[in-house]
Amino acid sequence: MKTVSSNSRLLLLFKMELEDGTEVESNFDEEAIEFEIGNGSLTSGMEDALIGKPEGETISVELSPELAFGERHEDNIHSLPIEDFPKDMPPEENQVIAFDGPDDTEIMGTIVSISQDEVQVDFSHPLAGRVIKFTAKIISIL
Repeated sequence: MKTVSSNSRLLLLFKMELEDGTEVESNFDEEAIEFEIGNGSLTSGMEDALIGKPEGETISVELSPELAFGERHEDNIHSLPIEDFPKDMPPEENQVIAFDGPDDTEIMGTIVSISQDEVQVDFSHPLAGRVIKFTAKIISIL
């Protein structure tokens, strides 16, 4: 029987939920998505939960922040002038915004506080510091 290995490509149905059951992302009502173990598209904890499992199996694990999206780090919080934000879209606390990064990349930032003159933005992964419940059904190993 074929099982997931450290270099497998697979078709997955998956769901990520927060500790309180809030769904973050899911494709269980859609088509399976192709993933490659080891290419960085899944966290190490998600990959470890899949390795050794056969086609057709459904797994469900609770991942600590270290195995999911890492911890939040104070050095990822930066102050930006409030005038840098569009007047027609004022920043709001807990809002996740895409910022222009180097080389035409996007960097996601979460607004953590707003004062009269500046906005504190955390550029840690938006799910950093959170326990994630990861559920996946291995549709096929390619």
